[in-house]
Amino acid sequence: MEMIGAIVHQLTRNLTEEQIREAGFAPYFVDHTAGVYPTAASGAPWNAAGIGVKGDLIADLTEDLAAEQKARVTYDNILRLSDDPDVNDVIKFLRAREIVHFQRFGEGLRLAKERMDEKNLYYINPSFDK
Repeated sequence: MEMIGAIVHQLTRNLTEEQIREAGFAPYFVDHTAGVYPTAASGAPWNAAGIGVKGDLIADLTEDLAAEQKARVTYDNILRLSDDPDVNDVIKFLRAREIVHFQRFGEGLRLAKERMDEKNLYYINPSFDK
């Protein structure tokens, strides 16, 4: 998220008042000036409620896999809309990183399943129940 914030800062730090109005950035500017305030495209502020942690190895790794895919889709959508080569280079890097993370979490999930009693895989919380 820090890299996206840095991109937003670089793109908005020198906007004139006229550019702010023309870009439809005025409502955001009123609340945050040109400060980086992490929100979804819908305007909903980021918060930790979106991070699902259950303390169950299978549930948590599956959640991690989903989060990486959701981030990749977001980067795909940014690339569809962006015509700035510098922004696109960073987004492509972040997108590639999400793919690698997805692969590593997938490997972790596979290894976890291999080391567990298969009959209990969805019957217990393997991180807590013995």
